[in-house]
Amino acid sequence: MTTTLLIAAVCLLDEHGRLLLVRKRATRAFMLPGGKLEAGESPEAALRRELREELDLSLDEQPLQALGRFLAPAANEANTRIDAHIFIARLPHPVSPAAELEELRWHDADGPPSDDLAPLLLEHVLPALARQRAH
Repeated sequence: MTTTLLIAAVCLLDEHGRLLLVRKRATRAFMLPGGKLEAGESPEAALRRELREELDLSLDEQPLQALGRFLAPAANEANTRIDAHIFIARLPHPVSPAAELEELRWHDADGPPSDDLAPLLLEHVLPALARQRAH
């Protein structure tokens, strides 16, 4: 049986248009910052909560631009898929990993994808960002 997790995640872009990726402790795949929605929580509220916990980042005053909602296999959990609300925001200041995050990495949106990216990134987010840049 497959489980579906409802999550919210964000494409945090720096001044050069690079995408911030995170890797959780004891995992291999890099993914977008974000996490699971709690009962009754909106995607935006969940994302703001997760960013405070994982990156000590407050985007409370910054608008979140919706990129889309996508289904993909979970990167780190067997028999699980994610239903992801994805947003875009500018990273207002440098951040460092906290909570369960072990590593941060920048991804050049115009560069080739590495082989350690989560399925959501490879299958949906990077193509959606490329389409958006083309317009």
